[in-house]
Amino acid sequence: MAAALQTNIRPVKFPATFTKQSSTAPFRVRCAAASPGKKRYNITLLPGDGIGPEVISIAKNVLQQAGSLEGLEFSFQEMPVGGAALDLVGVPLPEETVSAAKESDAVLLGAIGGYKWDKNEKHMKPETGLLQLRAALKVFANLRPATVLPQLVDASTLKREVAEGVDLMVVRELTGGIYFGVPRGIKTNENGEEVGFNTEVYAAHEIDRIARVAFETARKRRGKLCSVDKANVLDASILWRRRVTALAAEYPDVELSHMYVDNAAMQLVRDPKQFDTIVTNNIFGDILSDEASMITGSIGMLPSASLSDSGPGLFEPIHGSAPDIAGQDKANPLATILSAAMLLKYGLGEEKAAKRIEDAVLGALNKGFRTGDIYSAGTKLVGCKEMGEEVLKSVDSHVQASV
Repeated sequence: MAAALQTNIRPVKFPATFTKQSSTAPFRVRCAAASPGKKRYNITLLPGDGIGPEVISIAKNVLQQAGSLEGLEFSFQEMPVGGAALDLVGVPLPEETVSAAKESDAVLLGAIGGYKWDKNEKHMKPETGLLQLRAALKVFANLRPATVLPQLVDASTLKREVAEGVDLMVVRELTGGIYFGVPRGIKTNENGEEVGFNTEVYAAHEIDRIARVAFETARKRRGKLCSVDKANVLDASILWRRRVTALAAEYPDVELSHMYVDNAAMQLVRDPKQFDTIVTNNIFGDILSDEASMITGSIGMLPSASLSDSGPGLFEPIHGSAPDIAGQDKANPLATILSAAMLLKYGLGEEKAAKRIEDAVLGALNKGFRTGDIYSAGTKLVGCKEMGEEVLKSVDSHVQASV
């Protein structure tokens, strides 16, 4: 979870038929013909908190437009999660939201959290709702690409020669490890002192399934996989390395290497181009993917896809809810727009529509439009809405954008 949080919220309304006792599972249509030559998908939107509603609104429009040009129709259902849900019904993840998400073809999330709820008990924090949602959807594989676009090389905090050409994918295990392990809690020891504790725990099958996703991902990229752990200290990492190494025999076309997480953090800023695909556990993946985002110039540029063995995927930008800029039309919507592209590609298998969105983002950047986080001299500073409008124009024009 990225750190930035937000307090300003646009209330998310349940459907008019909602009651806490009723079922709100939407009519589920998977690839059904909505009209001649068109396919229809049901998408659950979770705007969440802070800048979430702003960027989700734009991504929805882009998704709808790109889909219509490729013969797709979408039915959207907006549901509350996080702080918005706490304010509305008193819990960070209502059962109705879980039901709607499970019954959809894919889920698009904005952002969660805010200062308003920071003092809540843990089970009543917005972030708890996100962890619960990931567990409910069983989305164990989180794909986080970090690509330095030629248009944004100078927005990176690294030297041009270091950042230019970076194109890596972090495959993060998402439903295990220290974020979910037990025992956990805060207790008082025999000396009367408070002690906080969490457990880093992984079963062999959890490691094997994320490793297979990573090997398959690397196979489709440049054939290099780096497994990141802390096997010199942690028993869970010793098992992690053993299982990943054993699986490598099934993927002779993929070059496997191992790296301790502290070295990986250093190497990401020293020589990021050495990496193609990285696979790692939950907490290391959380940290390293946020670090990798800054190589690209801004955390506001990076999307993610969270996938399960079956069922709908969860797609979201990796940025937080941005307390300092929410409601000011300053947010960068591109990460959420690109998350919508990942939704199409990985969630629905609609690669043409996904490519249309990716090209549209590049088209807007080629024209020099920039939000504040990626602005540099000689480009045009625009707000969240205008950037969205420019991407929409590029979707309509469908001019092949240069990468």
